[in-house]
Amino acid sequence: MNPPPAERPGAVRTSAGAVTPLRTDAVELTGGLLHEWQRRNRVATIPHALTELRKAGNLDNLRRLSEPSLGEYRGRYPFLDTDIYKTLEGLAYELDRSPGAKEFYEEAVTLLEQAQADDGYLNSFLQDPGRTKQPWEDLGWSHELYNLGHLIQAAVAANRQLDDPRLLTVARRFADLVVRKFGPDGEEAIDGHPEVEMALVELYRETGVEDYLVQARLFVDRRGHGHMKHPFFAAEYFQDNVPFRELPSVTGHAVRMAYLAAGAADVHLETGDESLLAALERLWDDMVATKLYLTGGLGSRHADEAIGDRYELPSERAYSETCAAIATMQWAWRMFVATGKSSYLDVFETMLYNAYAVGLSADGTAFFYDNPLQRRPDHEQRSGAESGGEPLRRSWFGCPCCPPNIVRWMAQLQDHLAAERDGTLFIGHYADARIDGVSISTAYPWDGEIAITVEHAPKALALRIPAWANDFTLSINGTSSAIEPHDGWLTVGELVAGDNILLRLPMVPRAHGSHPYLDATRGSVAVARGPLVYCVEQQDVSAAVDDLVLDPAEVTKARAVPMGEGVVGLELTTGVASEPSSELYPVLQGRSAPGEPVAQVAATLVPYFRWGNREPGAMRVWLRGA
Repeated sequence: MNPPPAERPGAVRTSAGAVTPLRTDAVELTGGLLHEWQRRNRVATIPHALTELRKAGNLDNLRRLSEPSLGEYRGRYPFLDTDIYKTLEGLAYELDRSPGAKEFYEEAVTLLEQAQADDGYLNSFLQDPGRTKQPWEDLGWSHELYNLGHLIQAAVAANRQLDDPRLLTVARRFADLVVRKFGPDGEEAIDGHPEVEMALVELYRETGVEDYLVQARLFVDRRGHGHMKHPFFAAEYFQDNVPFRELPSVTGHAVRMAYLAAGAADVHLETGDESLLAALERLWDDMVATKLYLTGGLGSRHADEAIGDRYELPSERAYSETCAAIATMQWAWRMFVATGKSSYLDVFETMLYNAYAVGLSADGTAFFYDNPLQRRPDHEQRSGAESGGEPLRRSWFGCPCCPPNIVRWMAQLQDHLAAERDGTLFIGHYADARIDGVSISTAYPWDGEIAITVEHAPKALALRIPAWANDFTLSINGTSSAIEPHDGWLTVGELVAGDNILLRLPMVPRAHGSHPYLDATRGSVAVARGPLVYCVEQQDVSAAVDDLVLDPAEVTKARAVPMGEGVVGLELTTGVASEPSSELYPVLQGRSAPGEPVAQVAATLVPYFRWGNREPGAMRVWLRGA
C-alpha cells in the first residue's frame, strides 16, 4: 500500500472528520522561523541526538541480545527503546539531509529486525536473559505498549516518507501479538502509559487491517474499569480512576493524559463515536479554561509530572514538560481535524511558539525537560534525581524522552499547517511556505503581514484569524475587502491563478492578567505579542527582576526592537518597588498592596522560548502589577 513517490501522506492520514490533513509533499516550509527550526533540527539537533543515543547505549541495548558480551542493559528505565523509535520517526523525514542519519537509521532498523522475538515481541529491557521480570508481568509500569506505539509511528513514517516497509513489518508482528493477547477474546488489560491507542489507529489507516482499530478502541474503553495494577501512584495518575467518557477533568500524568485523549480522538475519527467526541470537547474546554499555563504548558506538579487542580498553576514550579506540549498539540490537531474549529489551532499555536519551543536551546543541542515560567536568583535547574544540577538546559537526560520527541515533531511540522475540505484550503498556521497551490510570504510570528499568491486556485481559501488578533485588514489584488470571519475563519472564494491576497494582523503588545482563583499570579501582569509570550531576564534590566512592577498601560507603549537572528524583543518602562520588609510575614498596616514604585527602569523583554540561552539569571513571565 505504499503511496506513489509524489504523494506522501502526513503524520495523520484520515479522510474522516470535518477537514482532511494535507500530504507531506503538499506543504514545504521555505523561510522564516519554522523553516529555520527545521534547518536547525536537521543540522544540529539530529546529529546531537544520534551522538547521545549511541553514548547512552540505546543501540547497544538491542545489540547485546545477540552479543551478551556487551554487558548489562544500560539505563534505569524499561522504555528506552522509544528514544530510538522517536528519532527514527524524525529521520524518516530528514534521512537524506542530516549528517549521520542514514548510518544510524540502517543500523537501528537492522538491530530491531534481529532483536525481535519469534512471536513478535520486542523490548530490549524485558528480553534480557537476566531479567527479573517477565514480559507482560507489569503493564502498569513497564511501558511495553507505549514502546509499541512509538515503534508503530516510526514504522508508518518510514513507510510513507521513505517507501521502506521494513519497520512496518516489525511493528505489525508486534501489533499482531498484542491483538492476539489483548484483543476481544484476550486479556482485559491496558498499559500504564497511553500512546499505543493513536498509533494503532494510524496503523489501521496505513494497512486497512481493522483489528488494529478495534484494539485501539478496546484500550480506550477499558480504562477506568480496574484492569490495571497501580504500582506507585493512585489510579488518577494513569487516567484509570473512571471510564474515559466520565473523566470530570484532565488529570494525572500530563503526557499520559494528552496521549490518551489524542488516541481517543483518533478512535472517534475512524468510528464516528460521538460519545467520545463529547467527552473530548468537554475535557479540552475545561483544560483550556482552568489548567493551562499562559504559555500553553500542561502540568503543574513535579512529584508525579502531573496536572494539578483547577487553577493550580504556580510559575516557578511549573512542570509543563516538553513532551506534554507535543502530546497536547497532537490532541489539538486531531480535534481540529474532527471539528474544523479554529479554536483548537489557537491553542496549538500558543503551545508551538511557547511551551514547546522553549524546550530547545537556540543552538539546538541542549534541552529543558520541565519549563517553569519563573526562575529565582538562587535557583538550580535539577531533574529531581540529583542533589545538584546544571544551571539551565542539559545536553541529555537519564530519562531522555523529550529530546527525541522534539526531533520527530520538528521534522513533521509541515504536516500540521493546513488541511482541506471540498476544495477549500484551510491555512491553519502562517509561515513562509508553499501550500498546495498557494505561496505564502511572511515574517510571522514577528510580523503580522501575510502575503499569499495563488498559483493553482483552490475553490476557496480559509485563513485563520487568531484569537489574539482583535483586528485585521484584508486586500485582494490591491483592493480592500470587507469579508468577515466566521468561527475564526476568513474565507476567500472565486480565486484564479495569479491572485494576490494580503492579510494584516496588527502585532500590538498586550497585557494579560489571570483569573482571581489563580492564586499564584493574582494581581500580576504578563506580556504577549502575537502568539508569543514574553519574559524578563535579569541580563536585560538594571533592577532586580523580583522588584519590577508593571503598569498594564505601559505594555501598549512597548516598542518592538530587533535582537538579532530575526528575533523581536519588546522595550518598555517598568517601575521598581521599594525595598520590601525583611519579615517573611509582616503585619499589615492599612494597605495590603505595595506602595507606589520608587523608581523607573527600562527593560527589554525577550520571547519566552528564547530565555535561558545566556548565563544563568533570574527570569519572570509574570511581573507584579502596578
